[in-house]
Amino acid sequence: MSTLSLAVRDSSTMLRRNLLHARRYPSLTLNLLLTPVMMLLLFVYVFGDVMSAGMGGADRAAYVAYVVPGILMMTVGGTVVGTAVSVSNDMTEGIIARFRTMAIHRPSILVGHVVGSVLQCVMSVVLVGAVAVAIGFRATDATALEWLGAFGLTALIAFALTWIAVGMGLVSPNAEAASNNALPLVVLPLISSAFVPIDAMPGWFQPIAEYQPFTPAIETLRGLLLGTEIGHNGWIAIAWCVGLTALGYLWSKSVFNRDPA
Repeated sequence: MSTLSLAVRDSSTMLRRNLLHARRYPSLTLNLLLTPVMMLLLFVYVFGDVMSAGMGGADRAAYVAYVVPGILMMTVGGTVVGTAVSVSNDMTEGIIARFRTMAIHRPSILVGHVVGSVLQCVMSVVLVGAVAVAIGFRATDATALEWLGAFGLTALIAFALTWIAVGMGLVSPNAEAASNNALPLVVLPLISSAFVPIDAMPGWFQPIAEYQPFTPAIETLRGLLLGTEIGHNGWIAIAWCVGLTALGYLWSKSVFNRDPA
């Protein structure tokens, strides 16, 4: 078999392994999925009227439309935390050491984690999106091309953040540390434009919300689904994705290829 055939075969095997783990131990995935659902319900039904009133008197339906793209990006950030935990478990429980002794394509171990995580992210976004539709979210004006763009952006963000999460998992001494190290992927959406416009934030806080990867991704997704102005956010979001993917890949590869102590 050629090197490419071996890589594809071994990566497929590792992908099946990770999907089986997710199916047999769904508690982590469910816990990470419940967080964005609870945030969505909280901000719509508890804070919705107050938040919409602070945005120029918009009604709750308008606030639902505003907040859902941010919740979807939060879903991606939360889901990849499970990837960091899974990678850390593999590193600390000895299975990686065993894989190193086998005649397999070594990068396939990480590829299986990454592809499996992206698939879980997409499935989680679909489930949270279904909840959003159930409580009134509509994107009827979005064209098929815009829906495709929104799906592609979500997958690209998931791919980039997954590589970062893999690196966090590789350098963590245990699953608890991996979960803590990946916490910024959950916190950053909270301090973005997910819940209120940046203009409504205090002046000193606006740069924190603006110059981070989630805000341009949220604004781009909002523009694709709701028809709002995207501006340069689309290109900025793609640039963030490319940069984070390259950083996460090189970091993960470097740590994974180190000789075990």
